[in-house]
Amino acid sequence: METENHRIEYKLILNDHLEKEVVGFLNAREGGLIYIGVSDGGQAIGVDNIDAVQLKIVDRIRNNIVPPVMGLFDVLTETIDNKQIIKIVILSGSEKPYYIRSKGMSTQGAYIRIGTSTQPMSVEMIESLFSKRTRNSLKNIPAPQQDLSFAQLKIFYEENGLLLNDQFARNLDLLTEDGRYNFYAFLLADKNNISIKIAKYLGSDKSDLIENKEFGYCSLIKATFNVLNRFDIENVPKTKITSSIREEKYLVDPVSLREAIVNSIVHNDFSREIPPVFEIYSDKIVITSAGSLPSDMSVEEFYQGFSVPRNRELMRIFKDVQLVEHIGSGIPRILKKYDRSIFNFTTNFLRVVFPYPESIVVQSEKKAVDLSVEIPAITGDRPAITGDRPAIENENYLKIIDYLKKKGSITNSVAMKNLNLKTSQTRQILSEMVEQDLLETKGEKRYRKYILKNF
Repeated sequence: METENHRIEYKLILNDHLEKEVVGFLNAREGGLIYIGVSDGGQAIGVDNIDAVQLKIVDRIRNNIVPPVMGLFDVLTETIDNKQIIKIVILSGSEKPYYIRSKGMSTQGAYIRIGTSTQPMSVEMIESLFSKRTRNSLKNIPAPQQDLSFAQLKIFYEENGLLLNDQFARNLDLLTEDGRYNFYAFLLADKNNISIKIAKYLGSDKSDLIENKEFGYCSLIKATFNVLNRFDIENVPKTKITSSIREEKYLVDPVSLREAIVNSIVHNDFSREIPPVFEIYSDKIVITSAGSLPSDMSVEEFYQGFSVPRNRELMRIFKDVQLVEHIGSGIPRILKKYDRSIFNFTTNFLRVVFPYPESIVVQSEKKAVDLSVEIPAITGDRPAITGDRPAIENENYLKIIDYLKKKGSITNSVAMKNLNLKTSQTRQILSEMVEQDLLETKGEKRYRKYILKNF
């Protein structure tokens, strides 16, 4: 492992200095990593009772540091040299200075990482950071409507085995200091005025718009899943058959596309009331989000995966419902498949352009997917899809059909394992296939099975 530096701290065991080190990285420009179960020299020793230690770490960070830091850290396990260790990922916070609750905003409670050590902040540094703290964040802006409901958000939490109690709005930082719903609550409510647009063009420019669809006016979580599901349909694999192989290629790498979509939504500057825009061309997919890089982050730091979440509250909730896997991992995943040139920064926007592979020829005469038909939601009435059945090109649909031809029936849990997707995504796909008259169901709720229909 690397030696300790300005972004890496090793600890042999969990000790009383955890909060101090976490605060130091929160207040630093780049955030950092803390490893538990590793010697000062970088040798993996391991952690006993690792699950219990993880729970203690999460509890201490969540309760002992101010301002709230949920959404700014992740606690993971890794295996190095056959030893299980704990890795704590800490992002640079946007509400500096952070400090230890019991010590207060003082030189005894506020720290910053400098080189390989964590040092107390001076009074001057504390006062300077506090004066620059973002006071006009969406957390402090009251929602334009206060009569809000959150049935959709609760369903997505339940899908992931989590329950929201009567105090969920306060626990998720969805209230202003005077107890009113804030703008984040408005974004996550069942009804709002936020819409995310998907535009589809016939050619490689905007001269010929063929379809335009808005997903939104609902919980931002639901809208995000709808956008992801729409691109699962649009990003169909193209097949190239040669004398010896059958090669399938997607228009855009699915993992990179998903990361870019989620990042564009969770990091969008909604204070400008400009939602992300998604554009589909004959040769590329373009994603544009409002708000460029934070003022204290360089382009190089962005490419290296450093992250300063613009919307900490959204990041935390997106992670709870598994839209975000590991914080700070999105850009590095994209850069494994694409070079830096796909990113374009302006003063007010960030644009990502995914070019299609040269070997793929997009046939303009191919029937476009009708974006006027909304992706089926998890709750509520769904519009029926009628008419002649088009050729099936969705890879997930084909996998399920192939399985059913061999096995006869499939359950949601089996489909989830075969598709390697989350529970809510798999249920969405199966529901779509039922609506499109590809499948029919037998049994109720947990005993429900899906079988092929008229195939």
